[in-house]
This record gives sequence, C-alpha cells and structure tokens, in this order.
Amino acid sequence: MRVLISGASIAGPVLAYWLSRHGFAVTVVERAPALRKTGGHSIDLFRPAMDIAEWMGVLPAVRELKTGTDWMTVHSPGKRPVEVDLRRVFGAVSDRHVEIMRDDLSEVFHDAGRDDVEYVFGDSITSISPDGEVTFEHGAPRRFDVVVGADGLHSNVRRLAFGDVREEFIGAYLAVQSLPAEFGAEGRTTAHVRPGRLAAVYTARHLPDARAVFLFHGERVDYHHRDVARQREMLRAAFADVDGVADWLGGDGAFYFDSVTQLRMDTWSRGRVTLVGDAGYCPGPAVGGSTSLAVVGAYVLAGELAAANGDHVRAFAAYEREMGDYVRRSREFAVRSAQRIVPRTERDVWLLRNGFRAVTHLPAPIGRALAKLNSNGLRLHDTVRLKDYGGRRAVQPR
Repeated sequence: MRVLISGASIAGPVLAYWLSRHGFAVTVVERAPALRKTGGHSIDLFRPAMDIAEWMGVLPAVRELKTGTDWMTVHSPGKRPVEVDLRRVFGAVSDRHVEIMRDDLSEVFHDAGRDDVEYVFGDSITSISPDGEVTFEHGAPRRFDVVVGADGLHSNVRRLAFGDVREEFIGAYLAVQSLPAEFGAEGRTTAHVRPGRLAAVYTARHLPDARAVFLFHGERVDYHHRDVARQREMLRAAFADVDGVADWLGGDGAFYFDSVTQLRMDTWSRGRVTLVGDAGYCPGPAVGGSTSLAVVGAYVLAGELAAANGDHVRAFAAYEREMGDYVRRSREFAVRSAQRIVPRTERDVWLLRNGFRAVTHLPAPIGRALAKLNSNGLRLHDTVRLKDYGGRRAVQPR
C-alpha cells in the first residue's frame, strides 16, 4: 500500500516512521528545499509523546537536545522580580516532559525513519483525484492509495480536499523573533508581563542565537500569513510601551507570527485523504499542547491503517474515534489557556506572579496531587492511554 504524506515537520516524520514499521510504502513531500531550520520556538512533549519517542528509539536524542531552561525570571512594573522553578511548574503538569526546539525535534523524527521512507523536498501537491492520482508543482504525477495532510495549520492538503475551512480565533497572537545569543541567558528565561501582553527571551546550550517569544491579546485582524511587514507592525504596536522589550522587536533574524486559532472540523477525512496534527485539529499554537497531540495522532493513524490491513475507510473512522476525545479536550483546554497564560488585568498579573511563586515553593508531591484533581486541565496529556499496534522496539526500564 502506497501512502503519500505532505509535510516533514513533526507529524509527517512520525507517521512515516510508524507506517514503514507496519510495512507500508511511504513517500513524504515537503515544500521547503530541506528540513526547516528557521529559528522556530520551543515546544513541549508530554508523557504520551515521550512514550512514542521512546518506542521509536529516539528518546536519548530528544533528551540530549532539551532546552535546559529550568528557571524563569518574571518582571512586572513596580514589583520585585519573581523567580520561577520551571521544573516544578512542568512537574505539576506531567510526570514525563521535555522542552525542545521544534526544528530539533523535527530532525530527530526525520532521522529515525529516513532510511525506510522516500523524502521529496522542494515540491508540493497541486491536486488529488478521487482515485488517488496526485499532481505536483514540479514532479511527475503519481498514484497513491492514501494521502495524508501533515502540513500544519495552513494546510495545503486540507484546502485541496475540504476547501476553505475557517480557523477559529481564540483571542491571542503569537510571535517568535530570533536574536543574537547575548540577549539570552543559558538555563533561564527572562519574561516581562503586562495586562494582555507577555514577552520572554531565552536560549539553550546548543543554540547559536536567542529566541524572543511574544503573546498578546487582541481583536481579530485580517492579514495574510506571509505579510511580515504587517505582522511586525502589529507586534510593535502591542509592545512599544513595555520596558526592556523594545530591543527584542527588531533585527533581521528569523521571524514567525500567527494568530492563535484552532480548527473545529467535524471530520478530518474525505475519500482517500485524511489529516493529522495541526492540519486537522490544531487546538491553538503555544496554548493547547499541539505538538504532543500531533505525535499521538500520527502514531494512532499509522496503527489504525495497519489494524485495518490498509482499508482506509475503516481505518480513518477508527482513527477519528480514537482521537476524538483527546482533540475535544485539547480544544477546550486551549481556549482556557489562551485566556490565562497572558493575564488580562492587573489582578490577573498578581495572580500569575503569586501562582508561580506558590508552585516554586510548594512541595512537588503536593503540586502534582492538586493538578491531578482536574484531568481536563493541567494534566490533560498524561491521561491519554495509547493502544499497542505492534512494531514497538523493546523498551528499556525507566
């Protein structure tokens, strides 16, 4: 059975790995000329995604590339800085967690399966026929049994198969700016918080630069996702009066900007086409655990195709059933998180500061016990249980 995957970021390489382990012939097409090294932001892997990384044999590489930003200093006007132990914060969220740069994780997953998968860079899908014939911008047409869109929130495959699907704005914007290394301090994030705005800068021991991350609330504004000039204008307007941040707003380093939106599709499959990760069910960048959700979705999709012996109709239905509850809870959590992670009022800033202070000084077992009281909240991801579809490597004791 021949499977075509569009997208070589996170979900695409994970799906390709597991499909090849199950005996499928896999091709991955990626618009970029090579694996992206674009100055992306750090992402979080929680327990289920960490388990999948371990079964793929790449957990040591993932841990080796963790950012190592264990502390955060939070500044707000007229207040003493708050020192936050991020190990305690994430320990309350998940029993198994690592923070890693998105581009590093993409490379790790790609390398895990590249010898058994055909990767085609510098090309993109232009059409998909009902019988599986696919045309490309540059390559010759080819026929596949299944086509999977793993090409992100602004998915080309989704547009081809489903037409225009509205992305639901959940009230915030996200930007990432690459800066010279001296802007960051290894092992520590420096954050500035104001009502409606949060900016932070960090680096990691293996990074040649620093990364500034901006989150801010705002009304929905129409702009093209490739209009960088307009995006920089919106960012400067949001943070122009925040002391200590002005120098983070410029420079010619890599830049990323997007609205925090989520997809609320009733189905992610149509004919021979299905979607995985942000392409089908993005809960919201930076607020909903979308990377772990994508890794789990890729693992489940590959497993259900194998369980159905390649019957894509049966497999797609099972895939959506398996992922449905996790996706819905991630959406709900992301909406709440988008409202809380960036405090809206001075009172919310006070609550955030004191919440961080409490978690840092609270005994770790108590923090974890309190977080476990709400499985739809902080510990959402650790509640996910993964089926064994076969093809796993022997797992060493933890």
